[in-house]
Amino acid sequence: MASEHGCPNRYGRWALLLGTTVSENDPEIRARLGRARTIAVVGLSDKPDRDSNRIAQYLKEHGYRIIPVNPMLSTVLGEQAYPSISSIPRDTPIDIVDIFRRSEEVPPIVDEAIARKVPTIWMQLGVAHPQAAAKARAAGALVIEDRCIMVAHRELGVPRRPGSR
Repeated sequence: MASEHGCPNRYGRWALLLGTTVSENDPEIRARLGRARTIAVVGLSDKPDRDSNRIAQYLKEHGYRIIPVNPMLSTVLGEQAYPSISSIPRDTPIDIVDIFRRSEEVPPIVDEAIARKVPTIWMQLGVAHPQAAAKARAAGALVIEDRCIMVAHRELGVPRRPGSR
C-alpha cells in the first residue's frame, strides 16, 4: 500500500509524494539520524518560505544543532553562519552535511565534507551527483541522494533528541 508524504519543494509549496522511499539503507539511516547531534546545512536560507529554512527549523525543533553554511549570511535561525564547511571551527564536530544546492555545485561541498571526515552526507530532494557520492562512499561516508531529510526523519520514526521542544 502506498503511503503519502509531504516535503517542501523548491517553489516553497508542499509537494505530495506517493509511494514509499524505503531503501536498503534505512536501518543505518535511522541509526545515523538517532546518533547525530550536529547538522551543517549547506545553502540554508534566511527566508522562512524556503525549503532549507523550514527543514532546518524542523531539525532544530527536534533537538539537532544546526550550523548554517551560506557565504551571504552571518546568522540564520539564531545560529552563526559560515561561508563554507572548511570555515567551521575544527573543534566543532559535524555528524551530517545536508546539501541544499544545485547538483552541479555538490562536488566541492562533498570534498570539504570528506576533508572534515563527516560520516553522513545528505543531498536533499532533487539533488544528486553520482560521482561525488561515489567519492564520498569510497572515503567511508554514508551518502543519501535525492531524499528529504525531514521526511526520512518522520518515516523512520527517529525520536526527538532529549531536551528538544
